[in-house]
Amino acid sequence: MTQLKLTIWVAALYLGVSLLANIVNAEDEPFRPEVGKFPPLEKAHSYRGELVFVDHANRRGSIRVQTEGMFFRNEPQPFAMLPYGIIRYHGAPADLRDVPLGTVLHVRSFLPPDPKFSVVPVLPVNNKDRPANYQGGGGAAPAENHVLLLEDEPSHCQREGKVWKLKELEIKNNEGTIVASREPKTGADGADGEETMTFNAASRIWRDRESLKVIDLINEGIWPASGKKSLDDQAVLLGIAWKPTPDGVYNRFHISDIWLDDTAMQRASDTQTETHKDFIRSRWMPAKVDTVKYGEFGNAEVTATLFGGMDASLYADFQKDSKALMNASTTELKHAHGPYGPAHMAIEGRVLEVARDEGEVPLGSSGIQIRMKIDMVLEGFRPGRTVRVRPKNWPKVQVPREEWLPMSFSIEERFPTPAIYPKYGR
Repeated sequence: MTQLKLTIWVAALYLGVSLLANIVNAEDEPFRPEVGKFPPLEKAHSYRGELVFVDHANRRGSIRVQTEGMFFRNEPQPFAMLPYGIIRYHGAPADLRDVPLGTVLHVRSFLPPDPKFSVVPVLPVNNKDRPANYQGGGGAAPAENHVLLLEDEPSHCQREGKVWKLKELEIKNNEGTIVASREPKTGADGADGEETMTFNAASRIWRDRESLKVIDLINEGIWPASGKKSLDDQAVLLGIAWKPTPDGVYNRFHISDIWLDDTAMQRASDTQTETHKDFIRSRWMPAKVDTVKYGEFGNAEVTATLFGGMDASLYADFQKDSKALMNASTTELKHAHGPYGPAHMAIEGRVLEVARDEGEVPLGSSGIQIRMKIDMVLEGFRPGRTVRVRPKNWPKVQVPREEWLPMSFSIEERFPTPAIYPKYGR
């Protein structure tokens, strides 16, 4: 090989390695969503952890992030739901108030879109690289604390087409351990590796329309009263939580629920769906203002995209030529001007059009856009802002004090403030 060819070959190799490194770095680089736009799910930071604190009225809380080493020593980290962020529990839409503390959740999150308005502490951009306390590695305190998708274990498995395959059981005095692995439901490659998890007499077991306990499976001869038993890769869905573990076992999760069949899981999903439908009808559908077309004498046409992740029956209530009310909202989905109820300052109008995007819809958006004719435009109806919309056939109710803000407020006067989060000595 001549010197010239060798030089060209080395340069090309260097260029290829550099491009590959740039691609890898781009994938690892934290992503900050643009205010008023739905971010791509593939750019989200992913992690898993235990829900340890919830401020449901402000759609925020804290999660103890799973890392290598001593899980119980990881300090809970704050998170806030994006206004269009989706919560899934038992395979159905949910609010933070529906998810029990201790539940292990899968998280997809980003840097705060606008740090000035963050309702949780803003951390250094590279904070997830900071080593965790008392152990090696990082990831225990991600700066990506604004969540697009928060889902419990069965919701995560259903979305990804996976199940848990039960390998082996060891039991004594109605408690013990189960070895299992999360695998594709179709049997394709892609198992996540085996985990050993605990269960006890309080673990709930669901079969068809039955609610069972561990002792019921023992009495039926399905599980032994003591000892080990092979479970032959039985496919189930699991609810996973965390509970304190014996000394020397620092990173083990606990099985709160086992759904043995599709009927049992569907019943849990149906119950949660009805809970969430009732909640949204009383708090109104959240949406993002897309455009405002001003008319004469203060009237306007407001076009807004309804947020996603909810039951289809809620979206079906938005019909052309029907009446609806629109009210300003904060990014935490709190009603503005609420002392006399959310309808007091809301503006009534006629739905001129309901359009559905037939293409690929980003997570967080329903793909459903409504256009309303209203007689007066509130300050909160500007493009990019969040609003709440109620079809007239939904109930007119009051919302509790913690879920609305007065007519005049500053961002520093939100209730409560980020100061409620502990500093853990730092």
